[in-house]
Amino acid sequence: MPALCRDCLTTFEGGRRCPSCRSPRVLSHPELFSLKVAHMDCDAFYASVEKRDNPELMDKPVIIGGGKRGVVSTACYVARIRGVRSAMPMFQALKLCPDAVVIKPRGSHYAAVSKQIRALMDELTPAIEPLSLDEAFLDMTGTEKLHGHPPAVMLARLVKRMEDELGLSGSIGLSHNKFLAKIASDLDKPRGFSIIGKAETAAFLHDKPVRLIWGVGPAAQASLDKAGIRTFTDLLRWEKRDLHDRFGSMGDRLWNLARGQDHRRVSAHAPMKSISNETTFFEDTSDPDILDGHLWRLSEKVADRAKAKGSAGRVVTVKLKRANHSALSRRVSLPDLTQSADRIYRTARELFATVANEGPFRLIGVGISDLGSAEAADSAGDLLDPQAAQRRAAEKATDAIRARFGDGAILKGRAIL
Repeated sequence: MPALCRDCLTTFEGGRRCPSCRSPRVLSHPELFSLKVAHMDCDAFYASVEKRDNPELMDKPVIIGGGKRGVVSTACYVARIRGVRSAMPMFQALKLCPDAVVIKPRGSHYAAVSKQIRALMDELTPAIEPLSLDEAFLDMTGTEKLHGHPPAVMLARLVKRMEDELGLSGSIGLSHNKFLAKIASDLDKPRGFSIIGKAETAAFLHDKPVRLIWGVGPAAQASLDKAGIRTFTDLLRWEKRDLHDRFGSMGDRLWNLARGQDHRRVSAHAPMKSISNETTFFEDTSDPDILDGHLWRLSEKVADRAKAKGSAGRVVTVKLKRANHSALSRRVSLPDLTQSADRIYRTARELFATVANEGPFRLIGVGISDLGSAEAADSAGDLLDPQAAQRRAAEKATDAIRARFGDGAILKGRAIL
């Protein structure tokens, strides 16, 4: 069976250890050298950057978030072992992990590091579709002809270079389409490399929960539960027309994914109409601190995706669902484009204030639309917030300096988030 050493990148046939360096980090699979669609996901990206920059944190539980915006943005794996999860209220996270080091997010710094990772990916293929600062799809078709090595070898080299040159780790999922590649990248984190081949797709999916599908959150899961759909095997019992009648266009997607089919291309230049992120609560809430914390976290995620894609938006939208499933949305047009987490959050907070007394809420979301190039972002001043322009200028300048001279060029600069 084809095999690859993830440490020295030697390729060979079979064996549990590398014949060259004797490493046990061996990857073997019948389709190892024929699959071409990959998903790379950095491991606990924000927390990993903070640990890299401050080695004293290396063995400590680290939570990114806190302050008055009291939810977890992300947590390192030490904290995750204790039960800490993204979007968890900070007070709950600190009950689970009272010795955690809580760090305020440094959005501009993470964006600068993300650009360094993107530069490494650009050397592999032009077909890169970023999803956020810390994850992207890659189409490795043509890699072997271009580089003289199959995609799996080049992907192993990518994450090895990330560790050696940037001090950060990532996990790879390799398959024959985007849906399965993304699932694979989560199978063995951190520092994972997992493969789902064509021949094993049906067997792999048949007993897996449908919540593996990207975008199926608690609300969608509840709708599927009512229809008796909990696993991919349950989905296979439905006719395509029946799924469409029950779930609309989502039903068509479910029918295809149940069979491991995903015809979406990895597109570096796919036109986007909007960038958004939302979360559904397990319990309805009107707590202003929790809701404000989620507004910040969602604004940060939207800004991260916008920066990763080189985009900015003129319209900011807040989306809400109440306990009775009725929906609310508020939107406002800004005088110029933005990709600033601070500005998106402040605008979203003002929009939310107009409907805050209409809760409790079961879902909250933030988005930007009317997209344009990031080159024109955040150019207008704000008479009501004289410091806003200074914050945005400092963030842009920091990003530019770090992108050119490296992370150590500015040691104390950080965005006021």
